[in-house]
Amino acid sequence: MHLSRFPRLRFAHLPTPLEPMKRLSEALGGPTIWIKRDDCTGLAGGGNKTRKLEFLMADALEQGADTIITQGATQTNHGRQTAAIAAKCGLECHILLEDRTASEDPDYVLNGNVMLDQLFGASLSKYPGGTDMNAAMEDVAATLRAEGKKPYIIPGGGSNAIGALGYANCALELVNQANDMGLRIDHLVHATGSAGTQAGLVTGLVATNSQIPLLGVGVRVPQPQQEGNVFKLAEKTCDLLGISGAVKREDVRANCDYVGDGYGIPAESTMEAIEMFARYEGILLDPVYSGKGAAGLIDLIRKGEFKDCDNIVFLHTGGAQALPGYRDAFDFESYC
Repeated sequence: MHLSRFPRLRFAHLPTPLEPMKRLSEALGGPTIWIKRDDCTGLAGGGNKTRKLEFLMADALEQGADTIITQGATQTNHGRQTAAIAAKCGLECHILLEDRTASEDPDYVLNGNVMLDQLFGASLSKYPGGTDMNAAMEDVAATLRAEGKKPYIIPGGGSNAIGALGYANCALELVNQANDMGLRIDHLVHATGSAGTQAGLVTGLVATNSQIPLLGVGVRVPQPQQEGNVFKLAEKTCDLLGISGAVKREDVRANCDYVGDGYGIPAESTMEAIEMFARYEGILLDPVYSGKGAAGLIDLIRKGEFKDCDNIVFLHTGGAQALPGYRDAFDFESYC
């Protein structure tokens, strides 16, 4: 798996740290929990989309693009990171925001990632929940082409085979770190949504014969749909890498029991996980992805799904920049 065959920009802060979470491990009284800090990738505050964008933006520039189009939910972490790298590369950026929660909270619709998108100079447009966002991006691209521009469309979450290369590379990085530390990784757990992170990871883990089981904790759709989406993208990623068929259907596992009332709506377990990571480890999670991923990890440990002697790595996908958009989700007393 020779990733240098593919165009890539290098702006992420890599390798990201791999650290033990001693106080959280003690509090849960089970296996030893480690954290892979992909909230520390550097771009616009960090997050998992940065790894994908190294490959996607290189492809955009190679194709002569002068404008980037992408989409996501209102508080999209992917949009924030895309807007930032587009600014750094001197490209226009158009972000189509889908209203998946119907929230009218001013903090949610104006603060957090939305404010940062605007700070980076992105053009924002709002679409109702359930809109065919891929078709909407194509419409915007057609308009821009008619104006003489050269748009490049990045799918939601940066999740296509090119973007997934970023997480195939992350798998290599993680295995190398573990080898250097003498750390046997028994399980790797992370939040999974648009499928690109999990598809890239499972491709890299299988290609290196790491024998590390990977579990994605779903944040949006039911388990069969999530696993199907990940496997389909993993197949495309394997094809791109020249290792067709390497990932088998049984390699793709997702647990979607922690979605709660829907995408972008934090459940009680989400809020508990966010507060536990903050108060035991000083680590900030987000209410959409990493918070739900951590909620799944915590609950599965409590249920005895892992052995006490296991080493579990939680991949932190970032997203704390969205927290100001969810102020009302925290039941904090006023200090005034």
